[in-house]
Amino acid sequence: MAHEELKAASDDLRAAAEDASGELQSRIYDQSNQLADLAAADRGPDHGRLARHMNALTEIADAADGTVRERVESAYDHVEEYRSGVSGV
Repeated sequence: MAHEELKAASDDLRAAAEDASGELQSRIYDQSNQLADLAAADRGPDHGRLARHMNALTEIADAADGTVRERVESAYDHVEEYRSGVSGV
């Protein structure tokens, strides 16, 4: 399974964080760092972990607007695509 989707999600979030500020910026950077760690790991995350990230990204997107929101939504799509290839559930 390709971890490129998780890396792309992290990259989208890193770009979104550059245009955000305050607590929103912090939350976006945190998600970006966590997804980058998952992308670099030998073993991929399970459905539960991915679902938690997707929920966090939905909350962040709801709190954002403009380009930040678009990039967070793009990150969500990458995580969703990665998750579609995870076995189980």
